[in-house]
Amino acid sequence: EEFGFATAPLITMGCAMMRVCNLDTCPFGVATQNSELRKRFTGKPEYVENFMKFIASELREIMAKLGFRSVEEMCGHSELLGIKEKGAFERANLVDMSRILAGGNSASHFVAEDVFDFKLEKTVDEKILLKEFAKSKKNRKGSFDVKVSSTDRTVGTILGSEIQKEFGGTLEDDSFVVNATGGGGQSFGAFIPKGLTMRLTGDANDGLGKGLSGGKIVLKCPEDAAYKAEENIIAGNVCCFGATSGQAFINGIAGERFCVRNSGATVVAEGCGDHGLEYMTGGVAVILGSTGRNLAAGMSGGVAYILDENHNLYQRLNGDLVTMSELSESHDIEVVKSLVQKHVDETGSERGRKILADWNDSVKYFKKIIPNDYAKVLKEIAVAEAAGMNHDDALLEAFKKVTA
Repeated sequence: EEFGFATAPLITMGCAMMRVCNLDTCPFGVATQNSELRKRFTGKPEYVENFMKFIASELREIMAKLGFRSVEEMCGHSELLGIKEKGAFERANLVDMSRILAGGNSASHFVAEDVFDFKLEKTVDEKILLKEFAKSKKNRKGSFDVKVSSTDRTVGTILGSEIQKEFGGTLEDDSFVVNATGGGGQSFGAFIPKGLTMRLTGDANDGLGKGLSGGKIVLKCPEDAAYKAEENIIAGNVCCFGATSGQAFINGIAGERFCVRNSGATVVAEGCGDHGLEYMTGGVAVILGSTGRNLAAGMSGGVAYILDENHNLYQRLNGDLVTMSELSESHDIEVVKSLVQKHVDETGSERGRKILADWNDSVKYFKKIIPNDYAKVLKEIAVAEAAGMNHDDALLEAFKKVTA
């Protein structure tokens, strides 16, 4: 039912597997933005089309020998499969394949009538949020209160999809607000759009704000909590993974891989685990506490501001692609202060209050982390715009200079 052609179609287009795709030096003009190298590209769509026709032809020959007219007929006939004895290593023969090759299972491939029932009608969104949204959508605003537990996954996602269908990106921030209490299950607030705010008082599992798409997420400790927020993990791993826009404020420490592949969201937390900001390509991250090791690995865009009270952030930073510096520009100082203030306003963070109360001293401990090439692009954009060029043209000009 699935086919993997790997790099074969790419080879038909002229690739010779030089394995320098990331260096912008492809001698065949395939994986490069260099205009001179791209002139060498000789590939045509017809080459891939011809390759696929040969694949289809050979597949039809094999199917004919087996007595099948379609791929769908073949699915599930595991009796036609055999085990290759004495594989690459001796232990391979110890793998028990009997249950896979048992055969006789008529539902071994996709059958529309046998689609798994996810019981979406039992989710918080279907049971409560969508019904409340239907009552309030005419006013283009609403506030809903719900209790959640760790078994309630992707709370707010279905509601977010309905809001996006109804209003697109036309809503103001906080137009629809979900006030949740308890333990947020996996992917709380995943993919929520602009206009939807998810406030959770309690804690959250992995995937908080995954794919955040313009909405706002506020996670804060209960007022009667017997622990200090800045010293405890309140959200699981991969918070705001793949976020494209929006805001998130986390009143406590986030788990590992915080803001991985964030490409446009603004996120504030009071600490994070290992591999924070990994592969980040855009947006802003503010961390008001310690981080784990391997911070900013593969980070190619965006900016991060970290509170480094013990002056040891350099020991945990992956400096292959980024530069760390103190806050010296007024713009950076203003950005950090405003985001800390917003974090306090949204969560009531005690950590944030202390930082603001002694701001002149606190600002000395913040470090700015920015990818080297990204910093060059920003500088070139500023120069081009100062010369009267519009932003889009300035961006293109900056990209040409940095990649030349």
